[in-house]
Amino acid sequence: MLGEGHNRLVQEGNPILHGEMTALRAAGRLPNRHQTTLYTTLQPCFMCTWAIVQFGIPRVVVGDTANASSDETLRFLRGKGVEVVVLDPESSAAARRCVELAARFRRENPAQWLEDWGGGPNPALQ
Repeated sequence: MLGEGHNRLVQEGNPILHGEMTALRAAGRLPNRHQTTLYTTLQPCFMCTWAIVQFGIPRVVVGDTANASSDETLRFLRGKGVEVVVLDPESSAAARRCVELAARFRRENPAQWLEDWGGGPNPALQ
């Protein structure tokens, strides 16, 4: 394991520090990440998706897509040649735990969930 992380929005007051970003930060400097796999509890947002593509991470394993709003970031990653493995909660206990964790957080902290995803759609852009 090169680095691990979790969302640091509350701890550091930084909306950019999603789990994927803190894992990249924890891994530190590397000549490249071309032989790595990124494991993520929840489907990456677009910010994290772009970081995955930018750093040439070839494989992403996702535990929960049920709590994401669409599959757009997964399609984007695949379109950029990234292998995307989505764990099936029907057959994977780890995936079930990921789905349950995110669902519980959404229920118990709806305002923070929305803040973490950018506050929802911007009406000015609609």
